[in-house]
Amino acid sequence: MSERKPYATDLSDERWSLIEPVITAWKAAHPSVSGHQGKYEMREIVNAILYQSRTGCQWNLLPHDLPPRSAVMCYYNAWRKDGTDQAIHDLLRFQVREKKARLVLQ
Repeated sequence: MSERKPYATDLSDERWSLIEPVITAWKAAHPSVSGHQGKYEMREIVNAILYQSRTGCQWNLLPHDLPPRSAVMCYYNAWRKDGTDQAIHDLLRFQVREKKARLVLQ
């Protein structure tokens, strides 16, 4: 990750490890026609989406230390269109529910 101060909305390492395989698989299935691998780390793209979602800020008001809105919106729209966003949401929701169940049982 880049050298920036974390936002409260940033993914923890644990949550990133859950969704990284989904994003890696998505990237492999959607290669750039030019062969470009992307300028921004995917974790930072997700962090920017989470920041916008939690704060409700306009896309063009994303903080300057996150990837630019054009890059973030490109992934956001693609993932919404093909359901990748829902798959990520389901993984994170399952993790939260599983942790709560463990806490109740202990």
